[in-house]
Amino acid sequence: MIQLRPHQERIVNTMKRQSKGQIIVPTGGGKTLCMIKDAESQFNSCNWDLVNKQCDRKTIVIVAPRILLAQQLCADFVSTMNVHSMLQYKVLHVHSGYNSYDTTTNSVKIGNWCDENYRFNKLIFTTYHSLIRVMQSEIDVDTIYFDEAHNACGKSFSAGVVFFGVYSPRAYFFTATPKHTTNKHKLGMNNTNIFGEVICQVPAPELVEKGYILPPKLQVTQLDKRDIDRPDRHFYEEDADIILSHLDKHCVNKLLVCARKTSQITNIISQSKLVTELYGKGYNYMYITAKTGAVINGQKVHRETFFKTLNKWGKNDTKFVVIHHSILSEGINVSGLESALFLRNMNYIDISQTIGRVIRKGDKNKVFGLICVPVYDKVGITTAKKVTAVIDTIFNKGEPAVSCATR
Repeated sequence: MIQLRPHQERIVNTMKRQSKGQIIVPTGGGKTLCMIKDAESQFNSCNWDLVNKQCDRKTIVIVAPRILLAQQLCADFVSTMNVHSMLQYKVLHVHSGYNSYDTTTNSVKIGNWCDENYRFNKLIFTTYHSLIRVMQSEIDVDTIYFDEAHNACGKSFSAGVVFFGVYSPRAYFFTATPKHTTNKHKLGMNNTNIFGEVICQVPAPELVEKGYILPPKLQVTQLDKRDIDRPDRHFYEEDADIILSHLDKHCVNKLLVCARKTSQITNIISQSKLVTELYGKGYNYMYITAKTGAVINGQKVHRETFFKTLNKWGKNDTKFVVIHHSILSEGINVSGLESALFLRNMNYIDISQTIGRVIRKGDKNKVFGLICVPVYDKVGITTAKKVTAVIDTIFNKGEPAVSCATR
């Protein structure tokens, strides 16, 4: 039986007392397990009657920002939940991705599936994009968990978020990075009518002190200014040098590189010495973007293979560099990453989420997550200032890095 950590017990106990609200937990704080334990409790609390065959069952919806994360959450729930044998559950996915469970984005079929499985508790995994289909199905939802809830503020998701935030008997918004707004025409988590109050907030220093996550260590490296008037204005060799120098200088075995855009990734791979040098140093390489898909050592692979390989390499002695633009910065569990290298600027939420990728405990010799920002232009200067501010807010002051939209 999995033992909850003290801060997780606080969260789960708060959810028993409060039917709605925001739960602010730093990346690596184990918020998924809190959802699982709450759902487990909800299912096991159902009544059952063998004589009269009366069914008292619950429907729980889990919302994720990406299909990949919805599938990951499903795997975590199914492998961890301990439900009474008389109160078992069925699983439905509401998104366009493929998996082994029943899947649909048709609101009528969602309703029919719930009717057909009335004798079972029900777990429904969906994305913010497809949440409106769950709303249109008009099924009764007893509890809904919004994972990475800052995504709920997106304009295109507002109908489903507002509906379930207002009308669900139990609604919980989990995030490490709340998103607020001062524009009354936009959705922000400071709208307590929809998102509720902050009912539980876990400070990052508490998790660092107890050894659940590691502190970040920031390294800002001043580089020579680039000649932006150079005729070709391509800096792929320079970018490759930054990556290779970072590996050598800091003895990093598992590196996450945050690139500006897809073309920068593909050009670094194809038009610089990076791949040859990495192989010479004993490193593998992998990259993933929405445009190119997933690639490992030059071979295009399925995303599921990519992430299985990434986690496998993260847990063993394999040395690798993984390059991305944004897919890996949020929610996805990645084991073993030691350092993040910023080749682009980001907003406060993405910076915080990226830092969260490398502060998870891994090798016993790992004592911090190394964050490196090379500075050679105004973008680098701005990035360094933002990263410094985020680390100070989260790990020194113990507050979440709140993003606030003013327009």
